[in-house]
Amino acid sequence: MKTATAKEVRDELKYRTDDELRAIILRLSRFKKENKELLSYLLFEAHHEEEYIENVKKLIDEKLLAINTSNGYYAKKAVRRILKETKKYVRYSGSKETEVSLLIHFCYSLQETHPSLLRLKIVRDIVQRQIVLIKVRISTLHEDLQYDYEQELDKIDYH
Repeated sequence: MKTATAKEVRDELKYRTDDELRAIILRLSRFKKENKELLSYLLFEAHHEEEYIENVKKLIDEKLLAINTSNGYYAKKAVRRILKETKKYVRYSGSKETEVSLLIHFCYSLQETHPSLLRLKIVRDIVQRQIVLIKVRISTLHEDLQYDYEQELDKIDYH
């Protein structure tokens, strides 16, 4: 079976009724957890972006506090898992400001909750890659936002 392109899907959706669209969306939401999460974001949280960011930050903090730091291997895996989940929430939003805010929070919270993990080269490399990504994203934002986010980024000691 050949998968349709985004343009083909968009064109086909024009010819569907509201009831058919509802049925398609509900059926799509049953197949993957990510589809349901994205649909929940679009329906309930997209119009409250600041609240969404705060909720994700709280989730990041909870997950970081739960990291088992007794073994470097498991700690590294936990950091990667939290970063992967953070990026999933960034994808749902699609906003560069949200991405910058959440990634800065991830790096800063990791530094604050587990400074000993930054002694591990792999964790330090993960943070440094995120810092580079954050700097690239900041450069695409409005000048006022650039200044604010650069001030936040300066709080992170990543060397």
